[in-house]
Amino acid sequence: MANKVVKFGGSSLADANQFRKVADIIKSDSKRKYVIPSAPGKRYSDDIKITDMLYKCCELAGSGMDFSELFNAIKERYNGIISELGLDMSLDEEFSSIENELKARPARDFAASRGEFLNGKVLARYLGFSFVDAADVIIFDNKGTLLLEETVKAVRERLKGLENAVIPGFYGRTVEGFIKTFSRGGSDVTGSIIANAVRADIYENWTDVSGFLVADPRIVDDPDVIGTITYRELRELAYMGASVLHEEAIFPVRSAGIPINIKNTNRPEDPGTMIVSDDYDFRRESLSHTITGIAGRKGFSTINIEKAMMNSETGFGMKVLKVLYDNGLSFEHMPSGIDTMSITVDSSKLEPVRDKVLSGIRRAVSPDHLEIEDGIAVLAIVGRRMKNTRGTVARIFAALAHARINVKMIDQGSSELNVIIGVSEHDLSEAIRRIYDMFINSEKSI
Repeated sequence: MANKVVKFGGSSLADANQFRKVADIIKSDSKRKYVIPSAPGKRYSDDIKITDMLYKCCELAGSGMDFSELFNAIKERYNGIISELGLDMSLDEEFSSIENELKARPARDFAASRGEFLNGKVLARYLGFSFVDAADVIIFDNKGTLLLEETVKAVRERLKGLENAVIPGFYGRTVEGFIKTFSRGGSDVTGSIIANAVRADIYENWTDVSGFLVADPRIVDDPDVIGTITYRELRELAYMGASVLHEEAIFPVRSAGIPINIKNTNRPEDPGTMIVSDDYDFRRESLSHTITGIAGRKGFSTINIEKAMMNSETGFGMKVLKVLYDNGLSFEHMPSGIDTMSITVDSSKLEPVRDKVLSGIRRAVSPDHLEIEDGIAVLAIVGRRMKNTRGTVARIFAALAHARINVKMIDQGSSELNVIIGVSEHDLSEAIRRIYDMFINSEKSI
């Protein structure tokens, strides 16, 4: 039977009015059978998320201080939602249990998980769905690593015979029975796992934006929404900092071939972004832009090495990379020429071992010239259509040249899925705007 797993973020469940929107969305499609809620998020800009309040309660409890005033504010928040929704229910027993546990054993994971736990209780009652505690089905080993096979088995067993269910996001339990949370944003992961376990037709991830954007809206005014994106493209963009979805949420559904639809709770009529498998047949889609998205990050340094006849020196690259390895450094990109090699690394990780790296490279390969250039930003232009479109790289460089932006590094993988460019940090925003104009705005006018 067709089914959808739907996850709603904190902003989607921040107050009673948002709960009503969520209920309308769920009831508008009978395929939406399994619901994963986050804890209540901010209702307004200066508001405090429930999860942050719970972390603070745990911190106070751990210091032997009174946290009753803050905990009462949490209770008022939930009781306010219950009252406004007109529900005949009480969370007093749960509140008392949580308070006693925090006083006896103030564990951060337990404290943080209670926001989703309580919200799940309220949403299940409001929808008339069964409540399934994530601690009963999401299983970690004692080191905190998710045990996916055991979890999938537990989910299938627990949901057997349940037409509908609410399963709180963000947490589970260890094999020893302790509450364990994912990293922040982990409700995305829970939804993905449940979707895998129930063999969902689609995993809907509802948030406060209408999908992934082609570029950062803080840089580009009103950027287009990406209609369809492959998992590989998403991975490239997410790595460069463009993220609406928790990175770990991708694997469970990708491995099962389940598409993800990013949707907006406040604009449910918007199609959002569909994330599909890499072998998806795009011939069914109308032709879109040459590129899928643009994203960039600051905080990189480039190690520039020059040595005559470098290309004929066997093991040269291996010796350089061993210096990085010995100092605990990984590299991001490594474009090279006949007598030159440039290695891009994370500046914050390089800084503590900078002198060791320089002296190590000098000893290892005796370069003619060696320097480190800081203040580098790296941006990725990603798109499955670039492979079969002539002149894509030329257009990128034309856009940057017209803006008098100097390109410090270029790297293109053999898949031609993305082009990576290094520029000065102060040029990053303008570079993104110029490339957006070249590939999105100009193509609209054709």
